[in-house]
Amino acid sequence: MPELPEIEIVKRSLFKMINKAKIIDIKINNKNLRYKIPGTLYKKLINKKILKISRRSKYLIFHFKDKLLLVHLGMSGKFLVSKKNNKLLKTSFYYDLNILPKHNHIYFMLNNNCTLIYNDVRRFGFFKLYENLDLEKITFLKKLGPEPFSNLFDVKYFIKFIKNRQKNIKNLLMDQTFVSGLGNIYVNEALFLSKIHPLKKCSNLKRNSIKTLIRNIIKVLKISINQGGSSIRDFKNTYGKSGNFQQFFNVYGRENKNCSRISCKGKIKKISISNRSSFYCDHCQN
Repeated sequence: MPELPEIEIVKRSLFKMINKAKIIDIKINNKNLRYKIPGTLYKKLINKKILKISRRSKYLIFHFKDKLLLVHLGMSGKFLVSKKNNKLLKTSFYYDLNILPKHNHIYFMLNNNCTLIYNDVRRFGFFKLYENLDLEKITFLKKLGPEPFSNLFDVKYFIKFIKNRQKNIKNLLMDQTFVSGLGNIYVNEALFLSKIHPLKKCSNLKRNSIKTLIRNIIKVLKISINQGGSSIRDFKNTYGKSGNFQQFFNVYGRENKNCSRISCKGKIKKISISNRSSFYCDHCQN
C-alpha cells in the first residue's frame, strides 16, 4: 500500500498536471469499488474547476468551490494522466506499463486536453464526495492523528499520548490515531536510525529518545519524498521518474545482512509484529 511519501508525490505530480483544470465530462466504467461510486458524481462535478489538490495522511483531496472529493488508493489504485497525443503519464505506486484498460474505472475529461484516469485492479480504493468543506468533520479524517510534519507532533504530544500505555513502539507508530500517514517501511527505517527496538514498550522511552525518533521520522520521510518514493513495485511520478528511496534502506527487506553502521557488528533480523514484517539490527537497536 502506498505510504505518505508516495501519496505526497502523486499529489505534487497531479498538481502540476491538472490543477485549475475544469472537468468537462466523466465516464464511469465500473461503480463497484470499495464503496459504490454514487450516480450523482457526474451531475455534481461536471463543469467544476479543480481549485487545489491536497493530501491528508494517505488520502488525496480534490478541492472544488463548494465540494471536496476524497480519494483513497487502497492497495492497487492509481491515477494516470492521458495527454492529447494519447501518451500515458504514471502517477501511482504498484503498477508497470502493462496496464489493462479493463481496470480503468473512471475517466475525468478535463479542459486542458488531459484525461485523468483511475485504474484499480483490486478495487479497494474509493471516492467520496462531500458538500461539507470542513475536513475535520469527514468520518475518514476526523480521528487521524497529526501529520508527522505538523508542529503538533512534538515531544510534549508524544509523552502525553504514551502515558500508561503498554503498546510497543512499532505498533504505536503504525497507529493512525497517534500519527497519520506512517507505514511499515518508514517506521522500520526511523526506528533503526533512532536505535530503538521495534518491540520496546513506548512507555519506557526516555525524552531524548523520543526527540531523536521524531527527528528521524521527519528525516526519513523527507529523504523519501526527495528521492521520489520507494520503488518496491515500480513507483513512478507523472514524469516517469522512478522512486529511489529503496536504495537507502538500512533495514527494510535486508534480513540476515550486515548492519549498515560501520561500527556495528550486528545482523538485520526479521520478525512479525501484528502480522507485519519488522526489520531491525540485533546489536544496535535496543
